[in-house]
Amino acid sequence: MKSVFKKVITVIGLVALASCSGGKDDPIDKPNEGGDLGSVNLVFPENNSECTEGESVNDIESTVTFMWEEGTNVDSYEVTIRNLNTNNINTVNASTNEKAISLMKNTPYEWYVVSKAAGSDQSPSSAKWKFYNAGTGVENYAPFPAAAVNPTRGQTISSSSTVMLEWLATDVDNDIATYEVLFGTAAQPTVSLGTTTQSSISVTVSAGQTYYWLVKTIDIGGNSSKSEVFDFKVQ
Repeated sequence: MKSVFKKVITVIGLVALASCSGGKDDPIDKPNEGGDLGSVNLVFPENNSECTEGESVNDIESTVTFMWEEGTNVDSYEVTIRNLNTNNINTVNASTNEKAISLMKNTPYEWYVVSKAAGSDQSPSSAKWKFYNAGTGVENYAPFPAAAVNPTRGQTISSSSTVMLEWLATDVDNDIATYEVLFGTAAQPTVSLGTTTQSSISVTVSAGQTYYWLVKTIDIGGNSSKSEVFDFKVQ
C-alpha cells in the first residue's frame, strides 16, 4: 500500500509542476511593448509668427517657453532650435511637453521636437516651424530665409538645358516685395540673375556641372535675408 500511495503522490506532483511551468510557446515579457511612438504637434511659438511672450534676460536675450502636445508612448523629448541667421543648432532634452530656452532677440529661428522612449529605436520628428523672437522696439521684421523647393539640396537631375529654380519664403509682416537670385558654378555664388517678384526663375545649365544658388528675400521696408546656399548636379 505504501508503494501505491507514493506513486499516486508522485503523479499528482508532476501534474501540478506541469501546470505551473511555462511552455516554450508562453509569451515572454519584453520592454517597450507600449506600441509605436507618436510624433508630437507643436503648439508655441506658432509657425511664421512673431514671438513676443519671451521673458527678457538682457538687451540681447530673452527666454521663450516652447510647448507641444504630449506624444504617444513617449518618455522624453529632444528640442532642436536652429538660428536661421547663423545656422547654429542647439538641441536640449525635456522630460515634459514644455521647455524654457534662452534665445537671441530680433532673430529668426526654426524648431522641432523628436520623441524618445527607453528601449525603442524609434525617434519620430514633429513638423518644423519658424518664428521670429521679438526684438525691443522692432516694428518690421526681415523675411525668413527662403527654403529650396526645386531642385532640393544635393539633388541630381536629368540632363537638360534649363532648370526652373523654385523656393518658398515667408514673412511675419507679409510684406515681401522682391527676390534676388545668385547662381553659378562657384560654391559661394556671386552672379546675380536680377530681381523678381515671383518665387521661381529659369536658369541655363550644362550636363556634368554642379550648380550653387541662394535667394535674397527683400520686403517693402528694405529688410532682407539670405537663404543657405543650395546645390544640384546635372547629369
